[in-house]
Amino acid sequence: MPEVVEVAFRSGCKVYSFDPDGLELNVGDQVIVRTSRGIEIGKIVVAHHEVPQTEIVAPLEKVVRKATSSDLAAVERNDKLAVRVSQVCEEKIEEYGLDMRLINTDVVFDGSKIIISFFAEERVDFRKLVEDLAKKFRTRIEFRQVGVRDEARLIGGYGPCGRRMCCTMFAGDQQPVSIKMAKEQNLPLNPMKISGICGRLMCCLKYEQTAYKDFKSRAPGKGTLVMTAKGEGRVVDYMVPKEKVLVNLGEAGQTEASLEEIKEAGERPPEPEKRKDAELPQEGGGAKFARRPGRRNAGPAEKTSPSGGNAEAGASEKSAGKPGQKNNDKTGGRRGGRGGRGGRRRRS
Repeated sequence: MPEVVEVAFRSGCKVYSFDPDGLELNVGDQVIVRTSRGIEIGKIVVAHHEVPQTEIVAPLEKVVRKATSSDLAAVERNDKLAVRVSQVCEEKIEEYGLDMRLINTDVVFDGSKIIISFFAEERVDFRKLVEDLAKKFRTRIEFRQVGVRDEARLIGGYGPCGRRMCCTMFAGDQQPVSIKMAKEQNLPLNPMKISGICGRLMCCLKYEQTAYKDFKSRAPGKGTLVMTAKGEGRVVDYMVPKEKVLVNLGEAGQTEASLEEIKEAGERPPEPEKRKDAELPQEGGGAKFARRPGRRNAGPAEKTSPSGGNAEAGASEKSAGKPGQKNNDKTGGRRGGRGGRGGRRRRS
């Protein structure tokens, strides 16, 4: 696997992979690299490590060299030049009455290009502005129109949570955020509460969506009957940040329980079944179990009929007189007997 180092630039928090080209680089070192914007200076944020070939975006550029004292001095000059360009640009925007807002000015390391980022609701004709700036600073001027999310990322700030904005802290491309994520996370659908400084849905909704999906895939569904340490109840809500569920115990109130502390009610060990037949004391050779009321046949332990006769004989007598049952008696059968139905009369 190829060996790479990760480099971050001042323009954002995203990191890029570069080939160290045999140089010994440590975290925090300033290096000179070649990018699509030209020669730039960056900082090593991840030292030498190997990555699979499939994760590398070709072509993999090489680190030119470590930054020297003269390179750091050039960075300071570029920062001062960026301040001057911003001042002049603001004056020209006001002079021409352009409906645009200047956001950031960045001078490329080698000074071959100045990149100016601005925000505007509609298209702006800034050709005259570019011409004036190019004549004054004698370099290439490039204007880039950005959206409100990029504006907040470039300016920076703190979110409602009191921490730095996610877009300035976490590396990666900005991904779309939908209102469906707010619904799945049980957040109030109030634009004032789920919108960031940029006025769009907060980026943290996207970052936390994976955690919500993972927890819900492992937790029992709402309404499931579960057993907790405080008793049996039903799951009524999820508490994803705590990795717990809220269980309603009925009259006992509600309780919080982690997934390790609960189990579905169906998993409880079965209770021993109660015997339906009352056990009677044995007397001599009598029956062990009493007969149920209304039961036609005697129990398996009964060997005598209620009248004292043979139980089997009594059963056969009852079956002989049972309507619709076939009788083998010659006098009352279907074939033989004078009085038999359909029988032949004997000739004298």
